[in-house]
Amino acid sequence: MFKQLTFPQDSTRDMAQYYTEENLFTPDEVLWIENNISQVPTESGTVERGDHSEDYSLRRSDIKWLRYDMYPEFDWLYNRIQQSIEKANQLWNFNLYSTPDHIQHTEYHSGGGHYDWHMDIGAGALSLRKVSVTVQLSDPNSYEGGDLQLLRSPDPETAPRGLGQVVIFPSYMMHRVTEITKGTRKSLVLWVGGEHYR
Repeated sequence: MFKQLTFPQDSTRDMAQYYTEENLFTPDEVLWIENNISQVPTESGTVERGDHSEDYSLRRSDIKWLRYDMYPEFDWLYNRIQQSIEKANQLWNFNLYSTPDHIQHTEYHSGGGHYDWHMDIGAGALSLRKVSVTVQLSDPNSYEGGDLQLLRSPDPETAPRGLGQVVIFPSYMMHRVTEITKGTRKSLVLWVGGEHYR
């Protein structure tokens, strides 16, 4: 069951752009998220090999799924993020109507935490993703490495990483999180989509 969303449409398109906005969440709101996240079980965020073993070469992280059907106290997060997506979608004018996934709380820790180059689209349910959202939950001075980088040209571009900052980009854009060398990087991740790219 998808969470239904309504987005205004616009005539402009710039398919290689990304959108960023400072202070989507205030420091107090980030603290509230961190204080209330402990009830949600943690999973290993990695890639599974064909033999069902975990492959850490592409990704190593810890994740929690903020299911809106199980944790209604987090529903306001969806509403706040939607407001930012409405602004961002003026760049691309995608036909957006749902979140095919729940919000993911992600932690990358020193000692190998990373997510190598990838796109957020793929086969099956992943084909519904059109827009990828990342919200920074860590003070940028509390960790080293862990940069969100976007590949819009031959040279990777490092996205801003302020506390509470949101970065929104098309799900087909190649991106990565570089390896954490000190501390922990925390973020919220969400994907928004529809049936077809148009």
